[in-house]
Amino acid sequence: MAVLRNSVLDWLTQRRVLRRWRMSARQASSFSFKDLRKERAAARKLRHELNELIAVADHRLALPVIGSAVFPKPHGTDWAWRPTLWRNPLAVPGLSSAQSNTRLGDEIVLFHDCKHSELTLRQVRNLREADLAPFGLRMDVFNFDGSFLSLALDLPDGAVRGLNRSHLIRVDTIAELEKPLEIFVRLNIKHGPNTEQLVRELPLREDTVMAEFDLAYSNINEKRVERAWIDLIFENPQMSQVTVRDLTLSRRPRAEF
Repeated sequence: MAVLRNSVLDWLTQRRVLRRWRMSARQASSFSFKDLRKERAAARKLRHELNELIAVADHRLALPVIGSAVFPKPHGTDWAWRPTLWRNPLAVPGLSSAQSNTRLGDEIVLFHDCKHSELTLRQVRNLREADLAPFGLRMDVFNFDGSFLSLALDLPDGAVRGLNRSHLIRVDTIAELEKPLEIFVRLNIKHGPNTEQLVRELPLREDTVMAEFDLAYSNINEKRVERAWIDLIFENPQMSQVTVRDLTLSRRPRAEF
């Protein structure tokens, strides 16, 4: 483990080194050629190490911070969430030849009806300047002999605590597609013995890729809401790669008129 020393002695040493090179820079015009060559060689070695440190620091500091739950939220939001997979590194970051009903992390479950699975799922580190989420989810689909493919995401208790028909639930995502593909979001709300299902298509060609569910058009029994989850449903995914760079959910009450 690397240890960064912050002792008084270390601080004094750095001050002395900085003062030494500042003095050399000021006196360089009066050095002999022999001394100037020595100083130049030493300065170049130092510059190489400093440039290495600066490059690594710039790269790491430009990345989204691990654990970040920061993202834009609509006005009036009373609950918001970025799932763990997009926030923190997973203990098992990937699956190959993934079978149906297989979990990736604690919240994502893969479902399909392929006889022979040629699907891989893996968590990837987001490196783009535009990314707010530290991690993304990449899915590679090769030969696909099934009729459906979906990822189910369990929502935490906070999503359904106090949930009623005046609420809007919004799903925002950033997705990269290797080829044109249709992706649908299905919101499932279990209330008593029944499960309400609402489906929206993600508008992948628009600048803001989001789906919004108005629960006023649902038949949920507000007093019996138990749990909720969403399904990401992929249509005709054969020979494709999908990278979901971010996925966030939020909930807010509908504006009253």
